Amino acid sequence: MKWRLQEGRGEAVYQIGVEDNGLLVGLAEEEMRASLKTLHRMAEKVGADITVLREREVDYDSDLPRKITEVLVRKVPDNQQFLDLRVAVLGNVDSGKSTLLGVLTQGELDNGRGRARLNLFRHLHEIQSGRTSSISFEILGFNSKGEVVNYSDSRTAEEICESSSKMITFIDLAGHHKYLHTTIFGLTSYCPDCALLLVSANTGIAGTTREHLGLALALKVPFFIVVSKIDLCAKTTVERTVRQLERVLKQPGCHKVPMLVTSEDDAVTAAQQFAQSPNVTPIFTLSSVSGESLDLLKVFLNILPPLTNSKEQEELMQQLTEFQVDEIYTVPEVGTVVGGTLSSGICREGDQLVVGPTDDGCFLELRVCSIQRNRSACRVLRAGQAATLALGDFDRALLRKGMVMVSPEMNPTICSVFEAEIVLLFHATTFRRGFQVTVHVGNVRQTAVVEKIHAKDKLRTGEKAVVRFRFLKHPEYLKVGAKLLFREGVTKGIGHVTDVQAITAGEAQANMGF
Repeated sequence: MKWRLQEGRGEAVYQIGVEDNGLLVGLAEEEMRASLKTLHRMAEKVGADITVLREREVDYDSDLPRKITEVLVRKVPDNQQFLDLRVAVLGNVDSGKSTLLGVLTQGELDNGRGRARLNLFRHLHEIQSGRTSSISFEILGFNSKGEVVNYSDSRTAEEICESSSKMITFIDLAGHHKYLHTTIFGLTSYCPDCALLLVSANTGIAGTTREHLGLALALKVPFFIVVSKIDLCAKTTVERTVRQLERVLKQPGCHKVPMLVTSEDDAVTAAQQFAQSPNVTPIFTLSSVSGESLDLLKVFLNILPPLTNSKEQEELMQQLTEFQVDEIYTVPEVGTVVGGTLSSGICREGDQLVVGPTDDGCFLELRVCSIQRNRSACRVLRAGQAATLALGDFDRALLRKGMVMVSPEMNPTICSVFEAEIVLLFHATTFRRGFQVTVHVGNVRQTAVVEKIHAKDKLRTGEKAVVRFRFLKHPEYLKVGAKLLFREGVTKGIGHVTDVQAITAGEAQANMGF
């Protein structure tokens, strides 16, 4: 059990009554009770909790009824406060993304006029228009018994963190086309484990839905779909929207297997299948106003295991520290604070790191004063976790989004010119030398110009090539193999970095005309 919990990063599902070869034998009631008692004692020994997920009777050559039971065993790893899962929320404008998150995290249903989403907005213009324009984070906790922990019974985020053994961090992204660059930044820099694509039942696949679906596929982020607002329309309209989604998911570009979730049994199966195969796409139909089928989504999120295995995380933690800067704040009496994700290594309070590259290609020394995760204090940050770091009186003007904070011994390389193997997804005419695009690589977002297309003069929609780009403003820290996404108006393309031409700070100043 200890090994299985370690492999599943703190979670394991036991199936009692199933033989090693997968034969569904089942156990009589007395035997089942004894098996569950044994499992309980095992769990107590390792400090874990068990929850019965579902029971099912099986037909076996026996007069007595025989059952199979699935049990979830959960234990928070010793080196962590809670199990963590990051879910990016995508979907067209007005599909109900912020409202759904408001209902899940506040524990109160919506009134049909947007009351539930008011606590999620960060700006006055968002409250006035009802449209998200920035990235906000919301947390939903589950205790070791699988019960929801949210703001309905906890007043602060610290209380939610203390009472939860599993935390779902929702990254609320913008649906409006005008804020597409913010949505892309949220998907590339915050490294979500999976995405929730919200589709309104009464409008179906409209607006930016296809675009968001394409982004999730391009960045290889596994996703599940929620059809909202089912209280607004007839059952036939909901069915038509689901059929439309199934048709799109089965298309050659997607190659997904849609799975409609209509019962708690389906939700348990969907969570297990989704973790094992990224091709399975569960579809939920629910309402944030009537609360219909909302529990099925909660069951799914509770059981959904971390999608990266413990071995990958161990390997990342052995590497040197690298923290991506995604947000910068000034907090009274604290000073400068940066938010982002630790992509490798371990970061502790009091660590000395270097941050850069600045406009002239330099890296500046700084000290991490304190760390917070999900709004509660934290001593140690491990690879793959998102957090905010307080930097004391470090000058905020020297920082910008897209920088990295790394160990001084890493000796980071920076570049203004890099090569990438790209696929041009869509372009109205021909893509040629001198064309300017906005490049997204992880948390880096900058305009770059096409310097050279290898072995070709120009590119058309659907063609592949190795292209050399040059950043227009300042050098950036890039890694070979990083996923790349570029856009300019209707032009879009994806690819990965194949080569970076490393430069020193002196060369950076000369290149950028300092």
